[in-house]
Amino acid sequence: MAKDTTSEKKSEKKQPGKIRKWFKDLRVEFKKVVWPTKKTVANNTSVVVGVIVLSAALVGGVDEVFLALFRTIYN
Repeated sequence: MAKDTTSEKKSEKKQPGKIRKWFKDLRVEFKKVVWPTKKTVANNTSVVVGVIVLSAALVGGVDEVFLALFRTIYN
């Protein structure tokens, strides 16, 4: 049990250096990111919204067809 406590204390002492290194590495990675332009974001957003609207219309249309079919069958 004494070894576990000693190793935990050593890892606690090394934490500040690890955290500092992590933030430095994070900064380096953020510099590598190619951020999209406003035009690209607007274009992609409009495509997504358009696909959602078309999908909703398609599902709603299929739902109405099945509803009409079941009403015809059960009435």
